[in-house]
Amino acid sequence: MKKMAKSKYRQEFSGDHVFDYKDPSSLMRFIGDGGKITPSRISKLSIAQQKRVTAAVKKSRNLALLPTGMDSYDTFHRVEPISPTPFEI
Repeated sequence: MKKMAKSKYRQEFSGDHVFDYKDPSSLMRFIGDGGKITPSRISKLSIAQQKRVTAAVKKSRNLALLPTGMDSYDTFHRVEPISPTPFEI
């Protein structure tokens, strides 16, 4: 008897589903806590769908609809910019 193989892909997205870069709330489910894009082995997307999600997330980040990373990642070990001109009273 042949065992039923478990499907790797989710059935909730059709093969021709369009991931819209203008909808950051739907793209947030594919971004982890650290701001990284979730890999396809975890998000259970096909290779083509993962490429479309990655392109949509990157385009949304370029348009500042999604954050580029965590606040701690963005400010960790960075010197605060200080103006070279002294304060005047």
